[in-house]
Amino acid sequence: MMLKLAAAGCLVLAAGAAWVLSAPQVVEAEDLPAYTADAGRGERIFDIGGCASCHAAEEAEGDARLVLEGGRGIVSDFGTFRVPNISPDPDAGIGGWSEAQFVSAMMHGTSPEGRHYYPAFPYTSYARMREEDVRDLFAYILTLPPSGRADTPHDIPFPFSVNRAIGLWKLLYLAPEPVMELPQADDAVLRGRYLAEGPGHCGECHTRRDLIGGPVSAAWLGGGPNPDGPGRIPNLTPAGPLESWSASDIAYYFETGFTPDYDSVGGSMADVVTNLSRLPAEDREALAAYLKALPPVTSEGAR
Repeated sequence: MMLKLAAAGCLVLAAGAAWVLSAPQVVEAEDLPAYTADAGRGERIFDIGGCASCHAAEEAEGDARLVLEGGRGIVSDFGTFRVPNISPDPDAGIGGWSEAQFVSAMMHGTSPEGRHYYPAFPYTSYARMREEDVRDLFAYILTLPPSGRADTPHDIPFPFSVNRAIGLWKLLYLAPEPVMELPQADDAVLRGRYLAEGPGHCGECHTRRDLIGGPVSAAWLGGGPNPDGPGRIPNLTPAGPLESWSASDIAYYFETGFTPDYDSVGGSMADVVTNLSRLPAEDREALAAYLKALPPVTSEGAR
């Protein structure tokens, strides 16, 4: 009897600890230092983040790409996630959010209702962003056209539908530190690391995942299965197709979509190039410098 009571007590303690550790993190208004957000700087973050690529309607072009109405489906092994409306509409979008709520969502994956967002929203990358850049991004989004389109619920089966469990997943994969240390890096490489690992969230597609959907850091940017269908996302390290490309070749590709062999970009990367082409040249050059500075990842997906 005593052993059963002790075992039951341990289970209660473990459950309580899991409940505390899995609690969503929230940023309160008083936690934010004084800062005047700049929508102009936010537009630059919007472009490197490719926000329109997911949140605008499919096939949207021109100014229609700035209507962030959501609705796309992201099919995964864990269910189908629906991209939300993040336009400034106060009811259907995020126009009624506070700045602190936006920071909580971007950097901690926590909704204004205090629930965990699923990591189909790439907050594991955005957690590495500077808070000022997140606030600038919010200021820019609030200048865009509103949309009253209502969100479509996710279709997530049990047990992945247990929201509190995402908090335990975050303990493993959500961290503000850079992925690659690169101790000898110059300023351009460090700028590229910030853009690629943070707002650019390159690792979300170009890094393979483990069984519970977390990025494998030892295979960082080493490529992986295509989340949109057949084929593979390419290896971006010097062991992949970019091995023979110079940093200038990579920067030119980000600007124009043309490879050194005069082939042109295709698939979902075409949309990425559309976004990157809007950046200042120094940002594209910094991204290229970072990719050339990475240690190689082998075809087996490890360094």
